[in-house]
Amino acid sequence: MKFGIIVFPGSNCDRDVDTVTRGILNQPTRFVWHQETDIADLDVVVVPGGFSYGDYLRCGAIARFSPVMKSVVEHARQGKYVLGICNGFQVLTEMGLLPGALIRNRDLHFICDRVPVRVENTDSVWTRGYQSKSVINLPIAHGEGRYYASEDTLKELEDNGQVLFRYCSIDGEIDEVNNPNGSLNNIAGIVNREGNVLGMMPHPERAADSLLGLTDGSPLFKELIATASR
Repeated sequence: MKFGIIVFPGSNCDRDVDTVTRGILNQPTRFVWHQETDIADLDVVVVPGGFSYGDYLRCGAIARFSPVMKSVVEHARQGKYVLGICNGFQVLTEMGLLPGALIRNRDLHFICDRVPVRVENTDSVWTRGYQSKSVINLPIAHGEGRYYASEDTLKELEDNGQVLFRYCSIDGEIDEVNNPNGSLNNIAGIVNREGNVLGMMPHPERAADSLLGLTDGSPLFKELIATASR
């Protein structure tokens, strides 16, 4: 499985993803400069975290117009995989590849922490490596990570099982106390209707190396690779 990692001016988690896909999991990986348009060789496109274009206007608002993103849309339409992490999730919502929006955190503060996250749906290619309703720990680092959508959109996401990750307590309880940024329904990650596009605010790539003492993000990448190899 070949991974491509989009690099915008201001990206800062692209190397983190490469360390996991190429360095730890030995998968072919290449960096894709945002002005490129030919990504036909890729199986998975990762839109990484960071501060694309300095987060001017609002997070992801400028990156959506980069030439490569038209190719990412076509990549998704072909049923290939797209993973947007943190700023990447923001970009995917700006483009309409995922519904809703990411807005300023409830307390208007930048949050950098490790938080418990509950795996909501293990029928997805992204989460088959986890146990249903299991609680994992993942890092977050964002100022605009509060998921927002209309009531109709939220209902559709819930009814279709598109919510894959939810902020929770260490015991898996879903409540406002254990919602770090105020996301509606404690949403931390969602997929599109087809299931091939995932956006999430927590960073699985920062929790996939045993040297860091946290590997709860590894199953996401490993199961994706295993599924493609079957």
